[in-house]
Amino acid sequence: MPIKPLDIEKLSNKAENIYEAIVVLLKRARQINEEMKIEFNQRIEMLQSRIFDNEEETEQPQTNPDQILIAQEFEKRPKPTEVAINELMNDQLVYRYKEDDSVIQKEE
Repeated sequence: MPIKPLDIEKLSNKAENIYEAIVVLLKRARQINEEMKIEFNQRIEMLQSRIFDNEEETEQPQTNPDQILIAQEFEKRPKPTEVAINELMNDQLVYRYKEDDSVIQKEE
């Protein structure tokens, strides 16, 4: 997959500064990656449960062609970083700061 250059000015316009934009993209990419992992594991577990129900256990695990197809499907998907960048650039990503409930008192 080729690397796509980003216009830093456009990216920094989506947040207060470039560092904030990078942190927002990092957190969103991690969320997307976690969601993909969960979905992948669920689909693999469904296949494995069907395999164990239909076949007797053998000494050596066999490669399941359905697992290979699922893995190939996930490899073809866009990477989490790319999805996060597209969401931010298309104004589909909303972020906010956590509100701090503690009050900091200044010494006089």
